[in-house]
This record gives sequence, structure tokens and C-alpha cells, in this order.
Amino acid sequence: MKKQKYHLCLLYILASVILVIEAYPIIWTFLTSFKTQDEIRWSSSVALPQSLNFDNYIHVLSESQLPLYFRNSIIVTFLTIFLLIILASTSGFALQKLRFHGQGLVLGFFMAGITIPIHVTLIPLFQIYRQTGLLNTHFSLILPQIGFNLPMSIYLFTAFYRFIPNELLEASVIDGASITKSFLRIILPMSKNTICTIVTMNAVFTWNEFIFANTFISDKALKTVPVGLYDFVGEKGATDWGSTFSAISLVLLPILLICFIFSKQLTTGMAAGAIKE
Repeated sequence: MKKQKYHLCLLYILASVILVIEAYPIIWTFLTSFKTQDEIRWSSSVALPQSLNFDNYIHVLSESQLPLYFRNSIIVTFLTIFLLIILASTSGFALQKLRFHGQGLVLGFFMAGITIPIHVTLIPLFQIYRQTGLLNTHFSLILPQIGFNLPMSIYLFTAFYRFIPNELLEASVIDGASITKSFLRIILPMSKNTICTIVTMNAVFTWNEFIFANTFISDKALKTVPVGLYDFVGEKGATDWGSTFSAISLVLLPILLICFIFSKQLTTGMAAGAIKE
């Protein structure tokens, strides 16, 4: 028992150290965003702000294009996740619960997509978008995110559907429900944890995606938050640190909220995807 308590104590200490290392830059960024220019220049970098000064946030929201970039990122992220959930949930259901010729081959084809690095397609996609007129559109960012995140999403759904008894579907069909109604009324509501996992993972990936957004979008009115923040920091970083840290804090806040809200479901969904029969 003493040895177990000793190991548990070491584990807690290690977890606490990792938490401090991970959380300190985020906390420091938020605290610095409330400081005035004089506080940033002359006070210690670890000192707390003398008051909650919201002037930096007001300046960012009123004088920059950050609200426009937020709108574009929300559109891209929402459409990506919405379409991804529809495609992954239905595909996973068909691959796990419906029987058809070549089922294993189709699943293997999707799983092979996990091994392909997303950014190796940057130049081919740019050429395709230029020929099809998709450059400077939201879909030029949505389509790669769906295509490359679909294999992992399908895997998580199939891993969950594997543990749903086939007798449940058979009973619903006997009661007169169609396969579509059984999926929408029974299977999909049971997939809440998997859906929350996919939403959290892909919200972070899509919201923070920079390379595709910087390559495919040149119209300032269509830029997303990472590219807009890059431009803002490049313009204000050397002269207005308060506004810079405020802009960074605003960009971080939505993702942090999503992770905190869905943290329990994320852990449960990932654990379900790691279990095999």
C-alpha cells in the first residue's frame, strides 16, 4: 500500500508540473492582455495587472478586422463539422452494421487516408482550385478538412457502433421502423460522446488551420482568424503589445471553451475508439 501511495504521489506531482507548464503561457497571455502599455513596458512580466483594463479588447474589436475573421472562421468551422458528422456517422453505420460485398475493403480504403499527410496535397489542390474557380472561397478550406479528417471520424464511429447490439436494430425493424429511422431515432442519439469527440477535435484543427487558409485565400474579406491574426500581429506586434495579446486571447477563447465543455465526452469518446473486441 505504501508503494502504491508513493507511485500515486509521484504521478500527481508529475501531472501538476505538466499542467503548470501547459497552462502558464495561456494564463500569462490573458493577464498581459489586461495591462496598459506602461505596465507591459516597465513592470515585471509575471506581475498581475493593476486593474482589468478592457481598452485593448475594445481597440482590437473596433479598429481591426478581427470580427470579420471570426465570422469567416465560424462559417468554415461550422460547415466543416456539420458535413463531417453527417458523412462520418452514416458511413460508419453502413460499414459496421450493414452487410455488403467488399465491406472490409471499403473500410480499409478509408483507414488508409489516415496515413496521408494533409499538407502534401497543397500544390495539387491549389492547381485544382485554380482550374475550377474555388480559390478565394470558403469551400477551398472546408473540403480538405472534411476529406482528411473523415477517416479518423469514421473509425471513431465504427468503434462505437461495434458495441451496439444488432438485436436493437432488428427489434426496431420488426416494430416497423426503417433502417433510416432506426439510425436517426436510436443509433445517432446514442452516439453523443463520439459526436462530441469529433466536434472538439475538428473544431480545434479547423479553427487553427493556417497553411491552407494562407495559400487559398487572398481576398481580405474571406480570411480566417489564423491568417488575420498573423497579419494583425505583424502590424501591431512591435508597437502595441496590449492589443496583440488581446487579439491572441480572443482567438484562444472559443477553443478553450469548447475543450472545457466537451472534455468529459472527449475522453469517453477517445476511450471507446481505443477499445477493440
